[in-house]
Amino acid sequence: MSPQVAAAYRYCEAVTGSQAKNFSYGIRLLPLAKRQAMSAIYALARRIDDIGDGSWSDARKFEELGRTRGLLDQIREGAVEPEDTDPVKVALAHACSVFPIPLDAFDELIDGMEMDVRGTSYATFEELRLYCRCVAGTIGRLSLSVFGCTDPKRGAEYADTLGLALQLTNILRDVREDALNGRVYLPAEDLARYGCEQGFGLDTPPAEADFRGLVLFEARRAQGYFDEGLRLLPMLDRRSRACVGAMAGIYHRVLERIIAEPEAVLRGRVSLPGWEKAYVALSGLVGGRTS
Repeated sequence: MSPQVAAAYRYCEAVTGSQAKNFSYGIRLLPLAKRQAMSAIYALARRIDDIGDGSWSDARKFEELGRTRGLLDQIREGAVEPEDTDPVKVALAHACSVFPIPLDAFDELIDGMEMDVRGTSYATFEELRLYCRCVAGTIGRLSLSVFGCTDPKRGAEYADTLGLALQLTNILRDVREDALNGRVYLPAEDLARYGCEQGFGLDTPPAEADFRGLVLFEARRAQGYFDEGLRLLPMLDRRSRACVGAMAGIYHRVLERIIAEPEAVLRGRVSLPGWEKAYVALSGLVGGRTS
């Protein structure tokens, strides 16, 4: 590995460590080559997410997302030199030479981010599921290409399902922040079922609103996807299994806290303290329970 590539990986690992606490707790359990590749994957995913969440105009966001698609094309064409000034591009190009990373999954991630920029809303759960596949299931499939799997076809399905569970947990966790930013990801059909289509408690909720019922309904749905998606674990080697178990375990504990107190998501983001995340990661490595 050239010094330039090594430096590019260090940059990606720094981004991952500072921006993705839950993710970084999991990938610490991987051997070096896999940890570096996962850091490169995360760094580009983070860039895509930051474009969508940034303060640029929508036109500028679409332009930057288009540039990112061009970056992927350069990697596909083998046109990235170690001396390139973009460390994320350099690291990801090298990772693709080591692992069979499906770059088209990043294109799907960009598709999902473009939905966000357009302010897409979701009438039904099936519509939301498509969005979740773009922004979370893609990360599962990218990760699986690095981990390896004894049954690639079924493993990809389980990884996609686990990504759906994680994203639904994210949506519940961030419901206040998203609403303050004018975004509601929960399906309109579910909001109507629980009387929350006109709001759910940031100010004065309608008298008929059952926000607690809404959260518990979505949380049970997420729990079902956790149960199915975690069938992936026996298909992975020990350290990859520990990595996935740690990341899933952290999110699952967040979901358990939301279930215990649904109204807490209206006060702020539900999260775990650092010591508990470390405990979950360590438990996965030694073969204990992670949730």
